[in-house]
Amino acid sequence: MVIPGKCHCGNLSFTLVWEPSPDEIPARACGCSFCTRHGGVWTSHPGGTLRLTVQEPSQVSRYVFGTRTAEFHTCCRCGVVPVVTSLIDGRLYAVVNVNAFEGIDPARIRRATGSFDNEDTETRLARRKRNWISNVELLQAPRP
Repeated sequence: MVIPGKCHCGNLSFTLVWEPSPDEIPARACGCSFCTRHGGVWTSHPGGTLRLTVQEPSQVSRYVFGTRTAEFHTCCRCGVVPVVTSLIDGRLYAVVNVNAFEGIDPARIRRATGSFDNEDTETRLARRKRNWISNVELLQAPRP
């Protein structure tokens, strides 16, 4: 299954290849203050492939806070956060916001809540290595 997604204006877009095609897509509404305020509901498939395309890099903010081990890619034009990345041991991992999906039946998404406030940094990075998308390609669109 190929899952397309993007921010509201299309400056940040992605395709997530998820094989085999899932009956349900597990998603977690993070309880941190940033995700709560932005409506971030995240999913990942460790065996998946993510291609993130940036049309205008100068219009993307990479926000970090807390342990400073994850970057929230925020579109400066429309304010949407479609993806979060984490560089661990030289490899880029990612989760995507299910609210940025396009053409996916919302009934397929199984939402739950999560809180990772009590994790130390080592535990957090180990969880990401296990659960986040590990095949991530970040592309800049060619200028017209």
